[in-house]
Parts: sequence; structure tokens; C-alpha cells
Amino acid sequence: MRLSALRLRVSDPERLSAFYRDILGMTVQGQGVCQRVGYGGPDADVVMMPGGGKYSHDQGQRYWKIGITLPDVDLAATLLREKGVEVSEPKQFLDIGYMCHLKDPEGFVIELLQWDFEGNRPENAATSSHPFTEARLGQITLRTGDIAAEDAFCRVQGMRLLSMQDVAQYGFDLHFYAFTDETPPNADLWAVENREWLWKRPYTTLEFQHVAGGTFAPSPDYRGLEVSGLSSPVRDAFGDQVWPE
Repeated sequence: MRLSALRLRVSDPERLSAFYRDILGMTVQGQGVCQRVGYGGPDADVVMMPGGGKYSHDQGQRYWKIGITLPDVDLAATLLREKGVEVSEPKQFLDIGYMCHLKDPEGFVIELLQWDFEGNRPENAATSSHPFTEARLGQITLRTGDIAAEDAFCRVQGMRLLSMQDVAQYGFDLHFYAFTDETPPNADLWAVENREWLWKRPYTTLEFQHVAGGTFAPSPDYRGLEVSGLSSPVRDAFGDQVWPE
């Protein structure tokens, strides 16, 4: 099985998919009235469905962001600014990763996350003209107040917990699940050692931002996930739909 797509409802699938193609280096495939964008590897795609257009990022909602993992965040941020895209300044966030953030033209949040921590990036990790050549959709991030329920659902589907990351000073922790037989280098899933390993995985992880006891509203333009190999639709621990690819 494989986490194969995120479904989002947008105002103009063709226009928004052009941003992901021309700015972020993804390929586009039409699927009826929808557009499917992605990097073409074992990572997930984004399926853009019509009918949206009123999206506004809200920290009280279930859906948060996608994370794009790549070798050199600085080069990617520079290229995006040259193309007129507003991007936050890349920085090392605690012992989590070296990253920056932007929003697409409809306001959906995108995180750019470097494979290596600040100071650990190899020389010439990417070329300035094509920083997205090796990029992947690394994470789809949801919010939860009940990680035990999310964990139970993910394990029933066959997903494995790969990493847990404490961000206590901001009031949450992070949990990453994937369809994989791989095991992290350190058996302690809280270990910082596992994080750069995780950012280099070729597949997409399902990331939960866990705020213990928190309550979150449904995200109207988040239309669920697609899983390759799933036999029939199911609902996750929050009640959102998970669809066969």
C-alpha cells in the first residue's frame, strides 16, 4: 500500500496546477474536471478538485500543509523569490529541520524542508537553476488532539510509526507514519538522529501535529487522502474520508 494523494478543493484547478508545475517543478495530469500534480516518484500527488475558492489557513482546522523535501532549501527559496513568490527566510527550526514556508495562490501552506540540518548539507547538493529536480512531497500534515486514536487507525491500515518529535515549547509534538517496511536508524523514535534520515525518504509520510486534548474543526477544502491498495473507502479517526487511489 502507498499514501498516493492528498485531495484539495480549489477554485481553479487548471490555474493552480500551473503554479505547482511552473514554480515547484511538478508534473500535471488532467483527470476529468480535476488536476493531479506531483513529482512522479513513490511519493504522493495532490489532486485539485473544483468547488473551492474560500480557503483561509486556520490553525484551528484539521488540515495544515504539505511539506516538500529537497536537498537545498536556500537555492529553492532564492529561485522562488526570483519568480515573485513570497517565501519566509530559511532557518533551522529547533532540532526538527532546516526549512521555510510559502503559500500557493489560493492560500494553502507549503513547507520546504531540507534533507539535512543547517550546516550538514553537502556541497553542491543541488543546482541553482533546478533546485526542485530531486524534490518530493515528503509530508501531508494534519492536526489532532487524540494521537492514540490516530495511531490506532494508522496501524490498522498497515502504516508504521517512524518518528516522534517533541516541540513542547510550542505546545505540541509531531508523529510521522508511512506505508513502509523500513526502520529508522535509532530504535528510539524520539531520537534526533532519525530526523535527517526521515527527510530523505522517497515516500510521503502522514504527519500529525498533536496538541494533547485539542479540538479542531473540519477543513472544508480538505477532501481526504488517497491510498493505493485500499480496497474500499474508510473514514479516519477524525471522520475524514480516505479513498482508494
